[in-house]
Amino acid sequence: MAISKEMVVNDCIKAYPKTIGVFTQFKIDSCCGGAVSIEAAANRDGAPLDDLMAALNTAAGQ
Repeated sequence: MAISKEMVVNDCIKAYPKTIGVFTQFKIDSCCGGAVSIEAAANRDGAPLDDLMAALNTAAGQ
């Protein structure tokens, strides 16, 4: 299953532990700010959504 922008950050990390490094790389707050969708977190933290999604799906596939 591919990661979608609607997925909650914390749920993504639980399902795909290797994605935590991607969130860190894109400066996404996955600790205190992880209870929102990936899209909302990207908008909040100023990360380019398309690049973030591509990196997350790559990490999840490894």
